[in-house]
Amino acid sequence: MDIETFLRTRSGVTKASALRAAGFTHTARDKALAAGRIVRIRRGIYSLPAEAGALGMALRHNALLTCLSAAPTYGLWTVLDAGTVHLSPGHKPTPPGTLAHGRCLHPPHPWLPVAGLADVLIHALRCLPEVESLVMVQCAAQRGDITVEFLRRKLPGNRNARARAILDNVIPRADSILEVLANYHFRRAGLHVRRHVELPGVGEVDFLIEECLVVETDGGSHLEPRQVKKDRKRNNATVIGGRLGLRFGYDDVVNYPQRMVAEVMAVLELCRRGGFSAR
Repeated sequence: MDIETFLRTRSGVTKASALRAAGFTHTARDKALAAGRIVRIRRGIYSLPAEAGALGMALRHNALLTCLSAAPTYGLWTVLDAGTVHLSPGHKPTPPGTLAHGRCLHPPHPWLPVAGLADVLIHALRCLPEVESLVMVQCAAQRGDITVEFLRRKLPGNRNARARAILDNVIPRADSILEVLANYHFRRAGLHVRRHVELPGVGEVDFLIEECLVVETDGGSHLEPRQVKKDRKRNNATVIGGRLGLRFGYDDVVNYPQRMVAEVMAVLELCRRGGFSAR
């Protein structure tokens, strides 16, 4: 493993002590620095160049990264790219071109200029589009890093009503970001949805909608030849078992959710009208 790969396993940032523990010598570290493959954020802290900009800005302004900009540090799911840097500057002026958040009320990251996870998620719930903050909270909650109940207690009053409503969409388990988003859009459409349903001859499916339509959300691994063959067999078993099936990929779920829901509704309407009855 090279030094860049190691840093990627640490969300792009690590301590010098962690590099030493992983077997990287001072010479290897200094060569990577000289080549520009890694950068020194401050004494004893190293990062990949892509992560250095936001962290360096936070350090220069004595502020903390938060909201979407802090998601990589905690390994949280995201949909958007963190183009604008989100900072918690405390009582200081906000640097130009950044998005300011309120002061942090919980302990920050132990060695990086990053807000604590609780503040990161609270800021995200108040700032970001619903689906973006939802996937961040879902990721942290199902890993056991934080609880929905804790966040709900931290968001009292009418001004936090929207944030608390987002928390209602966190589910006990999601195997991918696509499941979280699809579930959100199906529920918003008023559909009766069951998740992770075990069907005879098929196995566990992502969604069973209105007890008649199986919906699967396919990430990148479903494009691999072995998985394609497996999915084809599952599709056939679904139909043989008396249910219809639809599959949606990343682009459908993330970029065209309204079209995805419309297709589901169209199939359900055809079922209601007997469109799939034997003729």
